[in-house]
Amino acid sequence: MTAPGEAAGDMPLTGHLAELRKRILYSLAAVLAGTAICLFFIQNLISFLTAPAGHLYFARPAEVFVIYMKTALIAGFILASPVVFFQFWRFILPAMTDREKTWTILFVPLSVGLFLGGIGFSYFLVMPQSLHFLMAFGGDSFTPLLSMESYLEFVILMILPFGVIFNMPLIMTALSLAGLVKGKTLKKGRKFVILGAFILAAVITPTPDILTQSLLALPAIALYEISLHFIGLLEKTRHRDNESVLP
Repeated sequence: MTAPGEAAGDMPLTGHLAELRKRILYSLAAVLAGTAICLFFIQNLISFLTAPAGHLYFARPAEVFVIYMKTALIAGFILASPVVFFQFWRFILPAMTDREKTWTILFVPLSVGLFLGGIGFSYFLVMPQSLHFLMAFGGDSFTPLLSMESYLEFVILMILPFGVIFNMPLIMTALSLAGLVKGKTLKKGRKFVILGAFILAAVITPTPDILTQSLLALPAIALYEISLHFIGLLEKTRHRDNESVLP
């Protein structure tokens, strides 16, 4: 931890590593606790996640056990996300002054809300569209036969990237607070961000259709524009504060 009144930049490397280790251990403990809770409700979780796919099968004796553990771990991470995001922002913010602790308090619920919002957006809107496309792709010539493992891996690959992408405004705002990015520079790179968003969507999404990729790329671009707006407001506020302290 940074001592009272001590700048984060004055902390030695060993201090940063010790702080990082502590934050990781806290996060892992929260995820393990969340996993244990989710294991207790694993049947309900599996029923909820597999409802859009209908009947599934498993091909290996241990497949159901592995899938149950993997699902409980991912669900445990989502359940523990408030603790994980709190530890993340406590480490990322440049110094633990009173002002930055206030930013931490604001960032944690916003991070969790955006993360869960991205997951919900993907699960209820994007994933059904992608699943329908893939299931109908074979036409009448082929009968789809989904395994539990392939389907739940598909679900995980669909929902988690959206949760991360939806946190873009907060991450970019934090970088601006740390003085690592400027609004003017970000505006100049807008066209590269738009291109990169569609390339990233094509890589991340497990479906080749342009509609599903657009459902990830377009929100990412919109969130980037929102980030630019917040950073612009932040820079204007800083400029006014600097002018007010000038003689």
